[in-house]
Amino acid sequence: MHPALTAFSRRDFFGRTANGLMGAALAHLGAGDLLASDAAPAAASAPSLAPRPPHLPPRARAVIQLFMHGGPSQMDLFDPKPALKKYAGKPFPGDINVQQPEESGGILPSPFEFKRHGQCGAPLCELLPHLGKCVDDITFIHSMHTEHINHEPALWAMHTGQVIPGRPSMPSWIVYGLGAENRNLPAFVVLDDEKGLPIDGIRNWSSGWLPPLYQGTRFRAQGVPVWNLHPHRAASEEIVSNRRNFLASLDRRHRAEHPGEQELDARIANYEMAARMQLEATDALDLSRESESVKKLYGLDNKTTESYGRRCLMARRLVERGVRCVQIYIDKQIWDNHSDLEMNLRSNCARTDQPVAALLLDLKARGLLDSTLVTWGGEFGRLPLSQAANGRDHNKDGFTMWLAGGGVKGGYTHGATDDFGYKAVKDAVSIHDLHATLLRLMGLDFHKLAFHRNGLEERLTGVTRPRVVQELLA
Repeated sequence: MHPALTAFSRRDFFGRTANGLMGAALAHLGAGDLLASDAAPAAASAPSLAPRPPHLPPRARAVIQLFMHGGPSQMDLFDPKPALKKYAGKPFPGDINVQQPEESGGILPSPFEFKRHGQCGAPLCELLPHLGKCVDDITFIHSMHTEHINHEPALWAMHTGQVIPGRPSMPSWIVYGLGAENRNLPAFVVLDDEKGLPIDGIRNWSSGWLPPLYQGTRFRAQGVPVWNLHPHRAASEEIVSNRRNFLASLDRRHRAEHPGEQELDARIANYEMAARMQLEATDALDLSRESESVKKLYGLDNKTTESYGRRCLMARRLVERGVRCVQIYIDKQIWDNHSDLEMNLRSNCARTDQPVAALLLDLKARGLLDSTLVTWGGEFGRLPLSQAANGRDHNKDGFTMWLAGGGVKGGYTHGATDDFGYKAVKDAVSIHDLHATLLRLMGLDFHKLAFHRNGLEERLTGVTRPRVVQELLA
């Protein structure tokens, strides 16, 4: 028996059922007003997805993260270095931090040609012809650096701001700070690969010690996007509505008897959202409603690009409907190219280049790019040295990420690495700087976005003093 029923007599049961049915209409009419509450998240007695005002005028209302697990090679994709050819095979002229020195060789030139694109003349690897059409809408950051040279700590840093596990991901912080725009869809959606989870699995989109209501919700790109979205047996709208109202009254009673249980609050909120999602999620994820030309743009007619293209198209449909944050992942860590660099980069770019460019072009054509921030990058970059003859080891001291839309400059390149692409030497950008900047674009002040826990004021940026990189902002 449901715990909330144990205190009910037969008379109580029927009396409360009648009251619940009569109050259903009033509850429905008041739901919108309740959702519109702008109570501060830190002061709220229970977690809420109610929309909250930003701290500052926002440049973007949504963010799509294209996360590239493994550490994409900056000098083979975005940051060409002629010195690599000049010093090919020779030792690195100076100190260099190598993760596996026993496998390290001499300087390794890029096997690819570069071509300049757009009015800005940004250089791109020959493997990225589709992205070349979009460079005038992109800000390239060539001077990223991070704290750790191993995958998991670097992933934790990129996603949560610290090199320790168990902290909230950046999108969870954004949803905690701003709430949801569409109460019928999750505010934070994850589109992972049907081939398997990325390295570190579901922890990539965890809400950590923030209330579970703010963690990412996985949608499947193939088959049924959300399990049990529709009931197995048909019922009239009146029966369904009455059932939901009655269950809601039981939930409220149970919640009142267990105050402060965040897991319970999140579970109840998720069940309530699942009921509302039945219509809107079906529409948002139905790609059959897209034109054939749009499907072809994303590469849905090609086996190589179909999976990633499908998820990029789903991401556009979700932000179009008010989803705040969308993350797109690929299986495992395909950019971790310790060996077979040329073959792997050809495969990785073939899978992702067309869909990524299609997402930017489609957002722009629909007038959504100005309000949608798109980010591309991994947890670190690669070294200029060879590893196992034809690969590259990890590099935390200099790598490239790019941003597009959502209030950033188009056709702009920020910072630089040294002549070998090893270390950020001009206008360096730390992970905390990046997070502070992304929050600012969403209208959030990293000083004010805090969560009180165990007597501490926790922040995405920790206790550091990052800077918002104003040079990136349009």
